[in-house]
Amino acid sequence: MKIKALITGASGMVGHGILLECLDSPEVESVLVVNRRSIGITHKKLKEIIVQDFFALSGIENELSGYNACFFSLGISSAGLGETEYNRITYDLTMNFAKTVLQKNDDLTFCYVSGLGTDSSEKGRTMWARVKGKTENALLKMPFKAAYMFRPGYIQPMKGVKSRTCIYQFMYNVFGFLFPIWNALFPNFVTTTERVGQAMLNVVRENPGSQILETRDINRIASKEIPS
Repeated sequence: MKIKALITGASGMVGHGILLECLDSPEVESVLVVNRRSIGITHKKLKEIIVQDFFALSGIENELSGYNACFFSLGISSAGLGETEYNRITYDLTMNFAKTVLQKNDDLTFCYVSGLGTDSSEKGRTMWARVKGKTENALLKMPFKAAYMFRPGYIQPMKGVKSRTCIYQFMYNVFGFLFPIWNALFPNFVTTTERVGQAMLNVVRENPGSQILETRDINRIASKEIPS
């Protein structure tokens, strides 16, 4: 199966990691990155569209057609944000993009980067978890070929990928050497940018049996241990 992928958030750590896995995979035929800023990468498979406003996609709609996978990793921390603002960026923006690409692609698998602790009930006390849960639930109701919600815990950047959040990158620089230990002690809560990207490619090819994928599922699927 040849994969033609749309990626958002490729200037961020997780999205950049997903992009690198797509560019390295012989099964990925082409990649369209839709970003607010250039990622500064040139590759024969890669095309980039810069969009300043993800709520105004009418000018690029036709360029979003012809794809069978969408890897959506665009997001923002809830720190310092009220629920209204966080909902607009996390839920409204995601749904606007998802509806647009669904209209343009009949055979689309949609992968959404959510997070450990997301609240599917939408009723919990933690604001970001409720909004993420609301977003997941809405995506799962849409008529995609398939939709998968990725809920990674700790993610170790690989292949030179950097976090754009300075404090996070500082922590990776200082404590990154401990990752093999964390990986051995907490395999159900620790993953890597490589594994997230590999798992996304694998769910496009085969149904992993669940639409909500926790860290342990991501690691299992990345290793291609998908049940028949």
